[in-house]
Order: sequence, then structure tokens, then C-alpha cells
Amino acid sequence: MNRSLPTPISPGLHPLPVRSSLLTSVAYDHDRAILQLEFRSGAVYQYFHVPRQSYQDLWQADSHGAYFNRHIRTFFQYVLLHPDRPSAAIRSSPTLGVKVTSPIPD
Repeated sequence: MNRSLPTPISPGLHPLPVRSSLLTSVAYDHDRAILQLEFRSGAVYQYFHVPRQSYQDLWQADSHGAYFNRHIRTFFQYVLLHPDRPSAAIRSSPTLGVKVTSPIPD
């Protein structure tokens, strides 16, 4: 399936809806290489240092969830955003050998 890419996001992230059983929206900040994903559970994650090509491949994938699980999930440092509080903890993929931290308490 060929999808045309949305225009670059700057300065903020503007989520775009996707058809997926795992994800509800995708946003990408081209200037900061941040990929933001909203999951069907309501959780929102931001992934850091994500190359534009990875975003493009995710956007154009026939299965956004499968692409996420194979190419993003364990490869990039991320943060879980909590909608009800502004604090969050940076996490890293276990494959990167970086310690995973827990959310910052209120």
C-alpha cells in the first residue's frame, strides 16, 4: 500500500490517525527526530533519535503495529507520557543495554 507522507511537523507534534489494531495515531518531529505513538490502550510514547526513514517506513507499512514491533519498539530510547501528569521517565530499549527506569513519582 502506498501512502503519501504528511508534511513535516514543526514546531510541535500533531498526531495523525492511522488504521491499526495496535496504534491510533502517529506524529513525527522532523527537526528533533522524535516519533510519537498513541496506542489503543491510551498510552502515548515518544521515541528519540528516530531517523526520518524509519518514520516513513512506519507510515507506509501495510501493518503499522508489525512495523513498530519489528523496527522501533526495542531499538530507540523512549518516554511514556502520562496524560494526567506532566512528569515522565526516560526509558531505553533493553537491547541497547541501558537501564530501564520507572516513572517519576508525583
